[in-house]
Amino acid sequence: MTNKTILLIFLSGIFFFACQSSKQEKQPEQFETISTQTGNWQLIWNDEFDYNGLPDSAKWSYDTDGNTWGWGNNEAQHYTANDTANAHVKDGLLTITAKIDSAGGKRYTSARLITKGKGDWLYGRFEIKAKLPTGLGTWPAIWMLPTDWEYGGWPDSGEIDIMENVGYDPDTIVGSAHTKSYNHVLGTHKNGKIYVPDSYTGFHVYTLEWEEKEYRVYVDDQHYFTFVNEGTSFAEWPFDKRFHLLLNLAVGGNWGGQKGIDDSLFPHHFYIDYVRVYQKAE
Repeated sequence: MTNKTILLIFLSGIFFFACQSSKQEKQPEQFETISTQTGNWQLIWNDEFDYNGLPDSAKWSYDTDGNTWGWGNNEAQHYTANDTANAHVKDGLLTITAKIDSAGGKRYTSARLITKGKGDWLYGRFEIKAKLPTGLGTWPAIWMLPTDWEYGGWPDSGEIDIMENVGYDPDTIVGSAHTKSYNHVLGTHKNGKIYVPDSYTGFHVYTLEWEEKEYRVYVDDQHYFTFVNEGTSFAEWPFDKRFHLLLNLAVGGNWGGQKGIDDSLFPHHFYIDYVRVYQKAE
């Protein structure tokens, strides 16, 4: 055996070990506990996207119910289901793709994934590591809706926006609250904004910590928005019922399309590295 062969074997071993170590670092242990300034949180649900193909059907479903009416926002895309052209997992990433591909009377297709019925929670810490698309017309979002709508239709039962971004303002991340009293239709909705100039070139962790008295929104553990339970009624705080997660990439719409849609930039990709859900440790 030559010295060159021995060196190649040695280097191959190092490469294999490095890859295995990286994978182990990415994979949290079941029920692991993390500590933050707000307490200890125990992992209860996660998807590390360490498989290939369609998103795990035990954890994710496709929401297509609003395609015919533009989801209330005059959105320009048609959301598909079980189509790897719009949502697929490979190389440790979930990719949601918006592309020019006429369907359902719309010019674009994309995907809207939900955990409803497969991941529904009352309170917790929600971490989503993602890299955003950018370009006129894009509107990626990480957010939550009520599972049971016990207080009535939108916005009475609430909406929690962990991350929203529009392509014409690519450096700005927005976290919001929508309730019966506070919503964008009335012009009373409450939100916070943070400047993230590399949101579309690098991955960041978008986090919600939701507790009984308030919820807080972060980027890379930098806190920038708090919505407080005023202790009055569900009209101000409907966030005492279970909610589920949504990941989607919209095109156009009342907000995302305010300055038009640039067809020359398609396709657009929304990359998600992991989704982790924690609840307060006893």
